[in-house]
Amino acid sequence: MLRLTQAPNLVMATLWVDWLRAKGINASVQREYLRSAAGELPPDQCLPEVWIDDPSQEMQARDLLRILRRTRQRRWQCTCGELVEGGFEECWKCGKMMPSVG
Repeated sequence: MLRLTQAPNLVMATLWVDWLRAKGINASVQREYLRSAAGELPPDQCLPEVWIDDPSQEMQARDLLRILRRTRQRRWQCTCGELVEGGFEECWKCGKMMPSVG
């Protein structure tokens, strides 16, 4: 096994692992329960980590994570006036769908 990276939180670590698995790389989250030990241990030692099973897939995994981290999040103004950010295609205030571009 090979440690690929630390994640800022468990949600991100889980998303990254799911992304890698979807691309055929066997990955797992480690240190997922150490957050409660922060204070007793240095905080940077309590962050969740992404590990891969096959070290020969390291470059492919790093490339995939780089793509995922660079993916731009959409930001759009709904006709109801709400600013919708992130990957949402539906307004959380009124339920209208994001207008199509082009």
